[in-house]
Amino acid sequence: MKLLILTQKIDIKDDVLGFFHNWVKEFSQNCGKITVVALGVGEYNLPENVKVLSLGKERGSSKIKYILNFYKYIWRERKNYDKVFIHMNQEYVVLGGLLWKIFGKKIFLWRNHAKGDFFTDLAVFLSNKVFCTSGFSYTAKFSKTKLMPAGIETDYFVNLNHSAEEGKINLLFLGRISPVKDLETLIKSLAIIRKEDEKFFLNIIGEASERDNGYFEKMRKLVVDLGLEKYVKFWGRASYGKTLEFYNRNDVFINLTKSGSFDKTILEAMSCEKMVLTCNQSFLDVFPKDWRDIMIFKEEDPEDLAEKITSLCRMAAEKKSAIVKESRRIVKENHSLNVLAKKLFQEIK
Repeated sequence: MKLLILTQKIDIKDDVLGFFHNWVKEFSQNCGKITVVALGVGEYNLPENVKVLSLGKERGSSKIKYILNFYKYIWRERKNYDKVFIHMNQEYVVLGGLLWKIFGKKIFLWRNHAKGDFFTDLAVFLSNKVFCTSGFSYTAKFSKTKLMPAGIETDYFVNLNHSAEEGKINLLFLGRISPVKDLETLIKSLAIIRKEDEKFFLNIIGEASERDNGYFEKMRKLVVDLGLEKYVKFWGRASYGKTLEFYNRNDVFINLTKSGSFDKTILEAMSCEKMVLTCNQSFLDVFPKDWRDIMIFKEEDPEDLAEKITSLCRMAAEKKSAIVKESRRIVKENHSLNVLAKKLFQEIK
């Protein structure tokens, strides 16, 4: 099989999209040849059967130049691929779908957002199959959509057995700082639990885009207004390679992304044998029934989150140990990158 992959970025050090580098590496074992076209390209180390092309974002190219490069590459490389896999960006299907139909190339779209629009519907119409990981995704409703594993590198995301800090419970937020990640609810919940127990500390990993700088400053001000300056640390962005250390050096990972997407960071933390909390209803199908009241909190509800954090940290050590061991088993058997690659290529073939 010869596969064309279109994605936003190839950069092993990127804090958000670094994982996709290793997806391509894993996919290369199922293909004779892969051609990757990315909006921007950074550092990568991929097998010889993978060719990487950039639309020019890292060089500061204009949007017109992106589009010209896009058409140049899909035409020039047309004999080097027979199928097309688009990761997240429906725009590529809209731009190239009709040409690929003329070329006789099958189109496969991966899209996992909660919301969609006319262009999403058009991209789905032009695609042969659509993949997502959440039943709450906008694209899950279409008959051509297949639910897929999340693709976690379980051989990398492991428990490093760091010793817990005595007299301190470290909470971890890891992700973009934006309204959709609802950091506000977490900060307010920390203020609630610290009134009763002063052991809790919050580590915030991530940065805001230029568009969300106002929200980021609002969160920093909220920390000050609630008197939490000594108990919250903003670390800034972390490379994909550094996330393993942050998972391991914290006690509880908390994700506040609402239902609709299927945030991989929750599964990465579970793979590292860490306790997790989420408000995402997609995880009703991931957690065993007796975990749901323990590990799923109400959206935008600081009081409920505070209660869940406190209950989790008071849990007996033996029960916590059993939960985190089972968490890793669930991720490894159902959502590992190896499991994803096998299922994805069964569908593509």
